[in-house]
Amino acid sequence: MVYGYIRVSTIHQNLENQQLEIEKFAWQNGLHIDKWVEEKISGIKKPEYRKLGKELMSQCKEGDLIICTEISRFGRSLIMIMNVLQYFLENDIKVWTIKDNYRLGDDIQSKVLAFAFGLSAEIERQLISERTKQGIQRARHEGKHVGRKLGRKSDFYKLSPFDDYIKHEILLGRSKRSIAEELGVAWGTLNKHLGRILFK
Repeated sequence: MVYGYIRVSTIHQNLENQQLEIEKFAWQNGLHIDKWVEEKISGIKKPEYRKLGKELMSQCKEGDLIICTEISRFGRSLIMIMNVLQYFLENDIKVWTIKDNYRLGDDIQSKVLAFAFGLSAEIERQLISERTKQGIQRARHEGKHVGRKLGRKSDFYKLSPFDDYIKHEILLGRSKRSIAEELGVAWGTLNKHLGRILFK
């Protein structure tokens, strides 16, 4: 099967341009899109919480082809994109992108890339872990308290990783309800968190 994968970051953005690009590309290469997977969600979200993981990655089989406009549609971070591509390549699923002109398939070059992606992702995970440990050790060596003080509320909340993104979207005039829906939380949860980050 040939899949067309389309993603935009917010519900206010249009999917049509990406679909037209993919349809034109498919026609030029003598292909027909058998199924479209479309979603309006931030690339910050992990694949398992998106249609990318729930539909595309779970349904694709060996020999299938995925076409998308650019490789950044798979995620916002390099490590997330590498993990997604590694999964596809290890399962002999081809990935073609239009703007980046990537052709990842079952050839030896793609196998080498799959190994490189996996190795790079593992190294990045180890480096993040090592930096975290070093930071904690340095803080303790300097006599700083590590962790939450007794009787003090946490400064880190469920939406803390999205602080900059939330403030950016609010400044653009986007509604709190649409941001809450995108991040998978209740409007009240977002509103309460917004009060914390704007007045801290």
